[in-house]
Amino acid sequence: MTAQQSFDLFVIGGGSGGVRAARMAAQRGARVALAESARMGGTCVNVGCIPKKLYSYAAHYAEAFEEARGFGWRLPAAPTLDWPALKAARAAEITRLNGIYEQLMTGAGVTRLHGHARLAGAGQVSVQGEDGQTQTYSARHILIATGGTPRRPDVPGGELAITSDEVFDLPAFPRRLLVVGGGYIGCEMASIFHGLGAQTTLVYRGEQILRGFDGEVRDFIAAQMQQAGVQIRTRCDVSRIEAGADHAARRVHLTDGSVLEADAVLYATGRVPNTRGLGLDEAGVRQGKGGHIEVDERFATSAPGIYAVGDVVGRMALTPVALAEAMALVDALFGPAPGQSARAMAYDNIATAVFTHPPIGTVGLTEEQAREGGRAIRVYRSDFRPLKHTLSGRAERTLVKLVVDDASDRVLGLHMVGADAGEIVQGFAVALQCGATKAQFDATLGIHPTSAEEFVTLRQVSRR
Repeated sequence: MTAQQSFDLFVIGGGSGGVRAARMAAQRGARVALAESARMGGTCVNVGCIPKKLYSYAAHYAEAFEEARGFGWRLPAAPTLDWPALKAARAAEITRLNGIYEQLMTGAGVTRLHGHARLAGAGQVSVQGEDGQTQTYSARHILIATGGTPRRPDVPGGELAITSDEVFDLPAFPRRLLVVGGGYIGCEMASIFHGLGAQTTLVYRGEQILRGFDGEVRDFIAAQMQQAGVQIRTRCDVSRIEAGADHAARRVHLTDGSVLEADAVLYATGRVPNTRGLGLDEAGVRQGKGGHIEVDERFATSAPGIYAVGDVVGRMALTPVALAEAMALVDALFGPAPGQSARAMAYDNIATAVFTHPPIGTVGLTEEQAREGGRAIRVYRSDFRPLKHTLSGRAERTLVKLVVDDASDRVLGLHMVGADAGEIVQGFAVALQCGATKAQFDATLGIHPTSAEEFVTLRQVSRR
């Protein structure tokens, strides 16, 4: 391989967006290289969506064991969690997925480079390999898809805390866990580890968890989590962290003057762009607030020939968004696949889920967003005890909610807190994307008995 091997597209980052762009561009006949210094798959595969969902499944088994008694099952003994076994099973699955991502590159004919890549001038990328040697490559187009990384705590003793990168593989299961942060990662981890058996406290400096979600959803899930046993302390923050007497436990001082003991302190206070060491300033790549790379509607940066997609651009930090951005970029650079039209990225009606216990599913506008600008809306909701829990004995409830434009009757937002919320809302997201009206929801017969049928039987609560 020569020092100046040339490519049509050079991708920096082996996460969801980078892998999709590399594979799709190679299928268009482009000469593509991808550089990644860590395991393939990025945050989602290694320390995000996949391990999180696996641990969420594990946590739900504890609830299932308890609920089974209401359905006549008698367990011979109290089930216990084998933490090392769970970690080993997760690690094996992640390793399998890493291999699949590597195979995707090989199968598509992408040149896979192992090492840290850095912008090295106009149309140039240098890669420092695992052996310490640096090789320089030229490329017509360069794509930065390096994702994000957890924000580290900036408090005295912050080095004693962990982030979501480390939480899946702690040496010992934390019987007392303190979660700092009220976003979706913090809420998910609090629910998961509580379900696995940890005494869990969540501390958040704001007035209510899950800022940016529908206000009623925020209040409802907070109540459900607390009812399940997660302690939520809002309007509170950490002032300092100290090592306990045994050098394993942590003493956490809060801004309200109280002190908590914990076996682990998990900081989930947001993520920042993973741009360190990329040489952005030298290449003339402009960064905006929070360090995110600024791009236009075609994902072009301020430097000619350099593009960026995914979490590093800070639009919506979701795996499907990174995938869609990557496909739109490849269509723009190399043309669409035969028989298809070029894709454009739209950020309306993107469905998402929060894997709390119970989970949240949401698509479209919140009630607060829909009311902005004086728009007249109708709100429909239902709050009920699911059929399952009439026998399980659990007090968990489900919330379903529609936000409807009063003038057009179009459904603007759909929200759910309850079992299988993500699975249910994904289907309704298609309806919102097609511009479905409340009348069309009403004309659809529901599947009985399900929680999903509530969305097609809702009656008006208020007109605002």
